[in-house]
Amino acid sequence: MRDGGRRATAAGAILLCFIFFGYAPVPAHASLAHYVNKYKMIKVSRDQEKRLARYNYLINYFCTFSYFQPHHKVNPDFIRALILAESNGDPAARSNKDARGLTQITYATGKQAATALAQKPVHFRYVSRKTLQNLRPADLYNPALNILLACYLIAKYNYQHQGKLDLVVSAWNAGEYSIVADKPAQYRETLNHIGKVNGYFIYLLKKKKRRRYVYRR
Repeated sequence: MRDGGRRATAAGAILLCFIFFGYAPVPAHASLAHYVNKYKMIKVSRDQEKRLARYNYLINYFCTFSYFQPHHKVNPDFIRALILAESNGDPAARSNKDARGLTQITYATGKQAATALAQKPVHFRYVSRKTLQNLRPADLYNPALNILLACYLIAKYNYQHQGKLDLVVSAWNAGEYSIVADKPAQYRETLNHIGKVNGYFIYLLKKKKRRRYVYRR
């Protein structure tokens, strides 16, 4: 999800994060390509666009930071794709695994990320250092905080896995240590999630490209 004029590895990876347990292993014949193809025609509805638009200022702002590497930033459209795949733009969403908010972050994962961010010599608009230092579960419903934590975590996984979308989403969905032999976790839920995030991400990238073409004409 590298932005800033560099080709995003994840953007073209398959055109080709929450620690959840209890996933059912994928049958041996199943492949990542199956889940990618499943969502290759997915579209973002006008209603979904309206829901995302409420948070564009937060997404664009928190994606301006280089959390792990200089000049390497999270692509805002990836965060939008993640939000759609996780909560469909509902800031009050809560899963049966107790993941919360727009990007569905568990308290344990959010607490670790918030603690790391609080130690950085950076002042973030919309989220206070005090909130990061004293994160409460209910804070994860705050769109600004939720998006900040998501940007940080995605930047972390992007750094660890060289921007490969399938591995980044696997780390997000199944845990940092779910990647084995440079392959995503072989859980149906995780592979399905990779396909959905990838589908939304590609749709948003293509739509942005079309808009730029029309504008230039």
